[in-house]
Amino acid sequence: MRPVPQRLLGEALLNSAHDDPEKIAVIVKGISYPYKRLKEEAMNFAGYLCKAGLKKGDRVAIYLDNSWENILAIYATSLAGGVFLVINPQTKADKLKFILNDSGSKFLVTASILRHEFIPAVKETGTLQEMIIAGDPLPTDEERNLKQVSFAEAVTGPVEDVKMPIVIPNDLAALIYTSGSTGFPKGVMMTHQSMVFASWSLIQYLRLNENDRIILLLPLAFDYGLYQLLMAITIGGTLIVEQSFIFLASVCENIKKYKPTVFPGVPTIYSMLISYCKKNNISFESVGKVTNTAAALPDEMTPDLKHIFPNALIFKMYGLTECKRVCYLEPELVDSKPGSVGKAIPGTEVFLLSPDGNPVAAGEPGILHIRGPHVMSGYWNREDLSREMLKPWKLPGEKVLCSNDWFKMDEEGFLYFLGRNDDIIKTRGEKVSPAEVENIIYSIEGVREAVVMGSPDELLGESVIAVVTLKEGVSLEEKAIHRYCVSRLESFMVPEKIILLEEMPKSPNGKIDKKELKNMLQNDSVRNRNTGTV
Repeated sequence: MRPVPQRLLGEALLNSAHDDPEKIAVIVKGISYPYKRLKEEAMNFAGYLCKAGLKKGDRVAIYLDNSWENILAIYATSLAGGVFLVINPQTKADKLKFILNDSGSKFLVTASILRHEFIPAVKETGTLQEMIIAGDPLPTDEERNLKQVSFAEAVTGPVEDVKMPIVIPNDLAALIYTSGSTGFPKGVMMTHQSMVFASWSLIQYLRLNENDRIILLLPLAFDYGLYQLLMAITIGGTLIVEQSFIFLASVCENIKKYKPTVFPGVPTIYSMLISYCKKNNISFESVGKVTNTAAALPDEMTPDLKHIFPNALIFKMYGLTECKRVCYLEPELVDSKPGSVGKAIPGTEVFLLSPDGNPVAAGEPGILHIRGPHVMSGYWNREDLSREMLKPWKLPGEKVLCSNDWFKMDEEGFLYFLGRNDDIIKTRGEKVSPAEVENIIYSIEGVREAVVMGSPDELLGESVIAVVTLKEGVSLEEKAIHRYCVSRLESFMVPEKIILLEEMPKSPNGKIDKKELKNMLQNDSVRNRNTGTV
């Protein structure tokens, strides 16, 4: 009998380690880690955090790539009663500083290889008390008087006489930072209850079991990547961790070697994979389930994916960070329901409303609303934004999530995505705030105006386009703007195309007419008015 029924996120690890302690839980960089070791080191780390002063609800920022250390930090924080936030290792110093200050993080778990970004960030943080660093120690004059501990020391343990806090399902488990329309990322608050529920709902409809081996190609900072870990540990399966999808040959060799049964991806990954596998005549018979979310998977890719994964069911899905997952299409319906993202995930409800809050008829466009235990508690420190997304519903105190995305629903209840109702750009499975990219471009000397918008793209979902005007007498090339963006932004936020205009189209009140600008982009009329693109 398992030690406890799972109510908290970390209990999944305790249960799976109890069931089969010697089974391989995680494979990272060719090293296999059994459940026994994952549990022992996570418990040691949790004990260390509590002894170092972590209280229930304190935030632990994890600024690491996909690694053994990252996985340990997630489960240790959860077991210790803390709230973890995983930060993409591509995040630059300014944004890292904002997230650390906004979250009020008390601990930072990171690696010395990322020192060029986190050292300037921590110099201006108010709540941070300790850094736990994997790799080489930092010189003492770079520490901002913060306590510095090696990762190895934190997980060696055991720590004696440490009392763990009492945690209940309503307590916060994680903050998941996502781009906001204001240009500043916002922390999505997820409780243990919401994350445990979401994990089991996904496990149910994806038909996962303890024999599954899930390959992780996506960042743990991205909720799609994070839940691959959570699901693998919950079912007592195995997670095969890849650092990225850039080195296709290496990834394909590892697929052949470790034989994953589940392959989660986004359209950009599948496009690269299809091209590589066609060229090299490769297929993967071990994979039984292929999943896609973020951008819609083009129907044209389905035949190629069936060829590469001849034994796989293909799951098309749609989700929001604010509730993890909204809906999925049964793989048996991929051919009969082209373009659909399916129905609500198990245990939840979806419906469409008009902008004034009235139900819409089948086949008519409406704004998607989501009801269920997986819906976020709100945005950290942003009650104003929380009110915009969480709407009162029929039961006293109940809130439903307004997605701000337009859909239509057919007579059978299948959903079809139509478009977004805000400026946020969804590209490569990530959310990009136009304001955040615009702020970076405006910091370039000589820039007069900048507008960033998304342009439909079959593979990326949307591509990021920047339109820029310069101050009089300034000579600045697109490549220089692009280089600056690369130095200040995560790679997925860097504009795919930069267009220089002499003048922006303006509305009668003198504001930049974004609608007209978008029409010009769609009609290619700006191409004759700019000096080139990147």
